[in-house]
Amino acid sequence: MEKLYHLIKAEQLTPSIVTELLTEAESFNQSLKAGVRHFENLKGVTLCSLFYEESTRTRFSFERAAFLLGATVISTENAAQFSSAAKGESLEHTIKVISGVAQSHLRYADIIILRHPENGAADRAARVSGVPIINAGSGSDEHPTQALLDAYTFEKLLGRLDHFTISFVGDLKFSRVVNSEAFLLSQYPGVKMVFIAPEGLEIRPELKSYLSQKGIEFEEASDIKEVVRESDICYVVRVQKNRIKDKAFLLAYQRNRDNFAVTEEVYKMSEQKGTFFCHPMPVDGEEQEIRQEVENLPRVKMLEQAGYGVPVRMAILAKVWQSQKI
Repeated sequence: MEKLYHLIKAEQLTPSIVTELLTEAESFNQSLKAGVRHFENLKGVTLCSLFYEESTRTRFSFERAAFLLGATVISTENAAQFSSAAKGESLEHTIKVISGVAQSHLRYADIIILRHPENGAADRAARVSGVPIINAGSGSDEHPTQALLDAYTFEKLLGRLDHFTISFVGDLKFSRVVNSEAFLLSQYPGVKMVFIAPEGLEIRPELKSYLSQKGIEFEEASDIKEVVRESDICYVVRVQKNRIKDKAFLLAYQRNRDNFAVTEEVYKMSEQKGTFFCHPMPVDGEEQEIRQEVENLPRVKMLEQAGYGVPVRMAILAKVWQSQKI
């Protein structure tokens, strides 16, 4: 069995680890469906939910997963303002204190779930931490646990993680989810990736280079309607307005936003293929990249997708904690 001490990047998730985690997640899912609410995988463990950025699904699903596994949770919903970071403390000092590097028997937490606005923050934390770090989103570079729950979703929908076509639609430049997703899926044969983005928000050159080196088939397009008929999964992400400073650029995007949205027309175009539509959420209420008239239709799976965060993150926590004992 492969160890998983820290979970920082999707590239750590080998097919064997993914299979193990998704199998465990399905076991937890079935137990939860049967009414089981008490597990002891993390009995006596304290988890720190350390979020420097806002979150709903990631934070709450991790905390719910921890409680179900028998752990105690300490948390802050805005560490940038409501921790010593507001007084100028570095991330490294915060991690060293919480993880008890000076006196391990007096550590505050046994596992740290970290979300941070800076690229590479999870790497920095892992280098100084005395306990496992799980990356819950760092800047615009990685979100590996979201990639795992999406892989679980795809397997539930398609019955496989190989030989299918996935279209990524929206802000692909700043989406850490798409980055992690592409890294994870690149390990499986026959996965074709299509990237549809507004001008200026295309996938980053380094991701293109990585996919080319791996021999992954991919193409780019400028309108969701060009590719939806051939897509098994259409994965839509919102435009990251908080990371875009150019207001003129946003206005240009808004004039063409139907090219990057799941509209009633797009849904109907996909009927013959049976395309499933996923979204990591939140959906932007103003831009409506998943339109309200389609969001409750059978092949729009974002709510089921969000729910899978609980069993998948239960599996991740159980695996990380088990890895400490091997």
